[in-house]
Amino acid sequence: RRDVIVDGLNQIDGISCKRPLGAFYVFPNIGKTGMKSKPFADLLLDEFGVAALSGTAFGSYGEGYLRLSYANSVENIKKALKNIESAVAKIKQNA
Repeated sequence: RRDVIVDGLNQIDGISCKRPLGAFYVFPNIGKTGMKSKPFADLLLDEFGVAALSGTAFGSYGEGYLRLSYANSVENIKKALKNIESAVAKIKQNA
């Protein structure tokens, strides 16, 4: 599941994600999308049904990041990745 989410996030233009060594969370960088963390997390939840925590929940240095859990099925992770990709496409379309 870790590899599915990390590899999937890294295929989305504007998002980069390092492979974590433990836990069941990833902390992808969304800086190249042009959005701040909180509005991006809100967009994901409100319009695309993906729950993400803004990186700023962990302090100001978390700006430009999201926290996503991969404690779910591979099928649901793949659905979330498609929805995140759709969100990024919407952001770029409105830029």
